[in-house]
Amino acid sequence: MKNKVEILEIARKTLQTEAEGIMQVSTLLNDDFSEIVHQILYLNARVIVTGIGKSAIIGQKIVATFNSTGTPAIFMHAADAIHGDLGMIQKNDLIICISKSGNTPEIKVLIPLLKQGGNKLVAIVGDMQSYLAKQADWALDTTVKHEACPLNLAPTTSTTAQLAMGDALAVCLLECRGFSSEDFAKYHPGGSLGKRLYLKVADLAAQNEKPMVNSSASVKDVIIEITKNRLGAVAVVDDGILQGIITDGDIRRMLNKNDSINGLSAADIMTRFPKFIDKNELAVNALEILRINNITQLLVGSESKFEGFIHLHDLLKEGII
Repeated sequence: MKNKVEILEIARKTLQTEAEGIMQVSTLLNDDFSEIVHQILYLNARVIVTGIGKSAIIGQKIVATFNSTGTPAIFMHAADAIHGDLGMIQKNDLIICISKSGNTPEIKVLIPLLKQGGNKLVAIVGDMQSYLAKQADWALDTTVKHEACPLNLAPTTSTTAQLAMGDALAVCLLECRGFSSEDFAKYHPGGSLGKRLYLKVADLAAQNEKPMVNSSASVKDVIIEITKNRLGAVAVVDDGILQGIITDGDIRRMLNKNDSINGLSAADIMTRFPKFIDKNELAVNALEILRINNITQLLVGSESKFEGFIHLHDLLKEGII
């Protein structure tokens, strides 16, 4: 049984070996990589990614990354391909085949069938002298010196290199297309990631009340308004024009300074020129303002117009934090 120190040393060595493998692969990039990016950019079809074993699993992740960043892609298992799945390949599709050795039996059976269809073939391969590399139109070299596996058998560094190469393709395609956060949001509408990219301040503020008082309101009326709406704050508005904000903290500081609240009005305790955000801003931008200013609620509107509140709890509820 390994002790804690030995376990951590094994983990560090594994990560270091895989990092060194990726760095090695980065030095093997050549003009084929640029040509592949151009081919995919101007492809009026889809990218079909295939592989066998662990490489197949890496292929599925590459397909997911392509699809989420604007490159239509489909995964086809190399073993299933020769039992009917070849039918998913259309005339102009570009095929990426992933393999460490490039010489597995399934790959050797599949490649001639792919070539018959006239589709362009890209190899992500760990042996540039392999059958796959020689049959491909373009080859990306993912040769690594050692697997992180101490037996140098289990695919570890090699599959990490394949995954990194797929990411490199996806990121290059993303940047070449000028893919924006708005584009990203179209493909990620669900979950907290999607919400960070499309949820607007107005969407959250509309769920809250709009507590407000005028500047001449008594402190008692201010406290009642804050308590009733449970947002921890109230806007001070005169004739439709925003004058300031009063928070729970302002109330506590006022009570600490004054023995009596008689004669005090909202104007006496409010914070003038409060922080605010436009209703059309992304909710994630409201979160940034709250964090920078160490506050829990934010006025929605402008310097002269009050349109509501957004609270830290709203962002927590939506999973944006």
